[in-house]
This record gives sequence, C-alpha cells and structure tokens, in this order.
Amino acid sequence: MKSKPKVLIAMSGGVDSSVAGLLLKKKGYEVIGAFMKNWSDTKNEFGECSWKDDRKVAMKIASKLKIPLITLDFEKEYRRDVISPMFNLYRKGITPNPDVDCNNKVKFPLLWKAAKKLGASLIATGHYVRIKKIAGRKNVSNKNKGWVSTNKTFSGVGGWECQLLRAKDESKDQSYFLYRLTEKDLEHSLFPIGELTKKQVRDIAKKNNFPNFNRKSTVGICFIGKVNLKDFLQVKIKPKKGKILDPEGKIIGQHDGIYYYTIGQRIGPRFGIEIEKDVNKGGQIQRWYVAKKILKTNTIIAAPENHPLLYRKEITIKQPHWINKNPFIKENKIINLKSSRAGSTIKSSSRGRTGGKEAIKVLSRIRQVGELLPSTLKYSNGKYKITLNKPITGVSEGQAVVLYQGTRVLGGGVISFK
Repeated sequence: MKSKPKVLIAMSGGVDSSVAGLLLKKKGYEVIGAFMKNWSDTKNEFGECSWKDDRKVAMKIASKLKIPLITLDFEKEYRRDVISPMFNLYRKGITPNPDVDCNNKVKFPLLWKAAKKLGASLIATGHYVRIKKIAGRKNVSNKNKGWVSTNKTFSGVGGWECQLLRAKDESKDQSYFLYRLTEKDLEHSLFPIGELTKKQVRDIAKKNNFPNFNRKSTVGICFIGKVNLKDFLQVKIKPKKGKILDPEGKIIGQHDGIYYYTIGQRIGPRFGIEIEKDVNKGGQIQRWYVAKKILKTNTIIAAPENHPLLYRKEITIKQPHWINKNPFIKENKIINLKSSRAGSTIKSSSRGRTGGKEAIKVLSRIRQVGELLPSTLKYSNGKYKITLNKPITGVSEGQAVVLYQGTRVLGGGVISFK
C-alpha cells in the first residue's frame, strides 16, 4: 500500500494546530511539526513574547503525536516584511492589516520553502478555512469522451482549480486573513479543521488529553499576541499632539497622536481623550468617533454617533488580488458580467452594460469579524470599486476588503478613499 505524502504542519502550541496535526496523523500522513519563532524578547526592543511557553506546549503535543518538531526562525523576515511596513503605514495615517502580510509574505511561503528542503510535498496549518478542488481529468474508461469535471470539498493537493472557501464554523472563519494566497499556494496546502467547529476541535483535544484543549485563542497582532497597540506604536512613532474638530470645524478636544487612532474608533474621556462638555446633548455624554484624519495638519475630525460623516458606501480597491482568475477577464478579454444576487454564479452577458463598465454582485467583508455585506463590484478606468448596498461605519483606509461569491473567496484588496 502506497504511503501518504509527507506534511510539514505549523504548530503554534494552540489547540487548532494541535488537532490539525492529530487529524493528519490519523489519515496516515507522515507529519513533521514546525514551530515558527517570528518574534522574541531577545532580538527586538518592542517587548516580550510568549514564544518559549508556546514552543513548550507544541513540544508536548508533538510528543503525544509521536512526530518530530523543528523550530524555524523567521524573525528577520517577519520584522522586515510585516512589522516595518506596518509602522511605515501608520506613520502615513493609514491603518494596515499586518496579519494578512504575515500569512502572505512569511508564514506560507517560508513554511513551504522549509517543507521542500525536508522532502515534504505539503504544508498544513490550523486555519479555519476550506479548499474546494475542481478537478479536470480524462475519462480513462472511454465510456464518455473528453473531460469529466468533479466538484468536491477536500483538504488540498493538485487539481485543475483550487478554490478557497470560508470555514464551516462561520464565527471562526479566517479566510479574511488568507485572501492574498494564490491558487499555487492552495495546491500544496492542507486545512484539516476547516470542516469542524471550534467546539468540535476542543472536544477532540480534550478526548485525546491534550494539555491545551481549553487554552484561549491567540488575539492581537500575528505572532506578537495581545498588546496595547498604542504602546506598541509609541516605540517607533513618538506622540504629537493635535486638534480634534467637530464636523463644523469647531475645536472640541486634543489628541496625542493622529497615528494611534483609526477611522470609526470611539473617543472621549473613557478612552483617554477629553471632549468639551458643551458638545454633548443636554449635558448628557454622547458617543463620539473618529470620522477623518488629516495628516497634513495633524487633525482628527470627530463626529457623534449616527452622523453622516461616519458612514461610507463607496470604496476603491488598491492592490487587487484574485486567488484564481480575474472575474472580469475571460479568455484574455474584458467582458461585461451580470449577476442577479449577491454570491450567485456570474454569467457573461451582453445586457446590463453601463457605458462599458462591468459589474458583479459580491459579498464584501471589511473586518475579520464583520458581517458579509451585499455589494456591487465594478471595474472602470483601470480601477476596482465597491458599492455597498447599505452604508456602514468604521471603514478605514489601509484595511483589507475581502470579496466572496457564496462561500468562495474571490480575492480582495486594500481599501482606498482615492
């Protein structure tokens, strides 16, 4: 009997990657664990990280699974490709998403590079996502001539087309952070827990006596963990006081650094910023939020709850990325596309033309835990633009917007207001 391929799995010490390793082992794969040390208190000036404790847990799990565990030091690449660009964007008043860069520039490419050196043909992670393989193969029985297409959800490897899907557990879905992966990445990747809920994962860990079965999930910046973002940024970006104006231009307070605040963030006494009492209704405290940041004058424009300035319906996408093919291109030609509802299959159509502009109905996700927003994606004059069916608050330049049709991830890009 032919043995299954060798897999290098990223093991963080968390319950998700631990159960992912167990499932691979049970399926007969030759599994090698890899702990990635991307942030340590000995090589940077930003503060401590729990990587040593995390590695100890990963070693215990590897021992229970009877698999080897190696440590991969990617700290240099992580600082260069994730943290430094993050600081640069914050200096420009833009709110980046370092977790996207972490997966796209460090975790997946470097893990795959290490896998090939070890003779492994696959990599795996504990992400809550799925892959759908659409395979094209010749019918060897010759009962039907030509090609037969088969659609099935699977764990990875090969095939004519590999699509990224949201996880079965929508509350834990992590496709938002993986939208910049390529189809080539998916061909050699496995996501063993994508069909499971978080509760099922914890139950499996508990049943197998994993010491981390009830360990809290990691939050915060990728590989750094939960930190006070403002304190973290102040290591490299020094405070610079400036004015806070209301929508009419009246000074209502003072901030300590425009870089530390993002669009939609609540401000006020409870959040370290004093707002003048007379801007509140009848002496009662209103909720005020950051509506706009003007870097040139170091000014924040704030607005009270439900103010029109807080809402946005139109979004331009910079640095667009498509996991498979560009949905506006067919046979190397731009075509007009039309869809009747969000998440539906798109068919080419000569109708529905709007001055040569193409439009696709999609679902947009602005934040990782944000809802899926029915939207229209348009391509015009070399730009991709999204029109949300309903305006929303908290849309910040520099964040990611991820686009879906049904459960499939089409791709996404970086939010721009230009």
